[in-house]
Amino acid sequence: MLRIAICDDEEYYRNKIHTLLDSWFAGRGMEYTVSLFSSGADFLSEKENAVGYDVVFMDIIMPKVTGIEALKQIIAEDPDAKVIMASSVGTQSHLKDALKSGAVDFLQKPIADNDALKVLENVAKGVL
Repeated sequence: MLRIAICDDEEYYRNKIHTLLDSWFAGRGMEYTVSLFSSGADFLSEKENAVGYDVVFMDIIMPKVTGIEALKQIIAEDPDAKVIMASSVGTQSHLKDALKSGAVDFLQKPIADNDALKVLENVAKGVL
């Protein structure tokens, strides 16, 4: 079973990615679970979260603990973690920081359905 986490302080994007996941997995016969978190601090509050997911969608700009800070902690616990970062603000510098810190991919907000679906397909194929 594929375990997926979505961590974004904007409910709209948490729901958008969750809806995309539901539609993508429908009819593929793959089992999955999705956990939703409204901040990096919430995600990291449980120690097993850093190593318990097959893929994590993580917003970069969040209060308390940024996505980059959360990413660094996740990678410190599990260097093979599959974390996909998303941001709409200062994308170029955030993209560099995210990839340097261990992210496997990056989604530009507003997230286009096709871009998110390509990432999902790569995760399912084991490409990322």
